[in-house]
Amino acid sequence: MKLLTLWRGLVLCLTLLLPIASWAGEGKDPAVAWQKIQAGAMVVDVRTAEEYAAGHLDGAINIPFEQIAAEFAKRGIAKDAEVVLYCRSGRRSGIAQDSLVAEGYEHTYNGGGFESLAAAKP
Repeated sequence: MKLLTLWRGLVLCLTLLLPIASWAGEGKDPAVAWQKIQAGAMVVDVRTAEEYAAGHLDGAINIPFEQIAAEFAKRGIAKDAEVVLYCRSGRRSGIAQDSLVAEGYEHTYNGGGFESLAAAKP
């Protein structure tokens, strides 16, 4: 009986956690990022100003990840704007994306790392 209870608990946990895990793993696909960019998405480089100055995607604006939500609000960027974020590896852009989602921005995409995006440019 205890084994059956444990099994049911495990199934319940997996049922609840799998959708969260798949949502958290979304993004970082350069092909998807470029489709969004070509469709008119705003492109935001969330690296430091120095990293941005050393090279960035054409048309990208620079807003460091720690300032993203405040800067979007300051600039009056619509919450339904299509936005592709990127950094060096995808970690900071993921943090920036989480910040924007928490503020109600509905159409954000973590494009991952600059070099991956640059190499995949159509």
